Amino acid sequence: MPSLVERNLKPIITLTTDFGRQDGYVGAMQGVILSICPTARLVDISHQIPPQDIRRAAFVLYQTFSYYPAPTIHCVVVDPGVGSNRRAIAVRTSHGIFVGPDNGVFSLVLAAESVNVLEAVALTNSDYQLPRVSTTFHGRDVFAPAAAHLANGVPLGQLGPRAINLVRLELGPKIQNSEAQIIHVDHFGNLILNLTRHDITDPEQITFTIGPHVIKSLQATFADVAEGQLLAYTGSSRDHIEIAIRNGNAAQALRLQVGDVIKVSAGG
Repeated sequence: MPSLVERNLKPIITLTTDFGRQDGYVGAMQGVILSICPTARLVDISHQIPPQDIRRAAFVLYQTFSYYPAPTIHCVVVDPGVGSNRRAIAVRTSHGIFVGPDNGVFSLVLAAESVNVLEAVALTNSDYQLPRVSTTFHGRDVFAPAAAHLANGVPLGQLGPRAINLVRLELGPKIQNSEAQIIHVDHFGNLILNLTRHDITDPEQITFTIGPHVIKSLQATFADVAEGQLLAYTGSSRDHIEIAIRNGNAAQALRLQVGDVIKVSAGG
């Protein structure tokens, strides 16, 4: 896969962090990247990941990565283990390079059917880090330089030795004991399940039970039900099934969160 540099295009580096925008952490990373690779195009996917929420970051990246050109470099810094013995890694795949901590943040992307892992390394070569590496800000001192050097065309293997047995999050099976798990709650309070449209044989004969609430069949869109009514539908995030309340917040109304389960039945 030729790099963007080899194709004479400006390299794209995306940033996903839990830093927020109040402080200068994002700006520091951007400055490091542009100092090493002035031609880089920086794209902010999100800096509003809740602090230390690796699962949220994993889903946000999974939700977005496939819409970028294949040579894109995705730098993710949600890193509660910073400064510990957790590895810093870069993973080259058929759909981009992913740079960040080896804490499971890339689990959903690397498990996607369209993604083939081609090479993974631990970021140990100090030549591709800042001269002084803080024990609490690897985003600036390790990950941003690595992403920038890769954007300049440095081969992945120069950044460090091969990395195997990458950390993967336990996401649970799609349906176990007639239950599906909530893997993400979005800004609107919609509940995204670890179940896709392709896992359902007959959308007219699927039933979701949430306490006293029963949802029968999949709807096409929010307007198919009355305001305030629950519905299940195929969402925009890689065909995952979502539970929502039209013009309402399902997570708040149902008091559900990531990791909770919903009963699923193939019967009408």
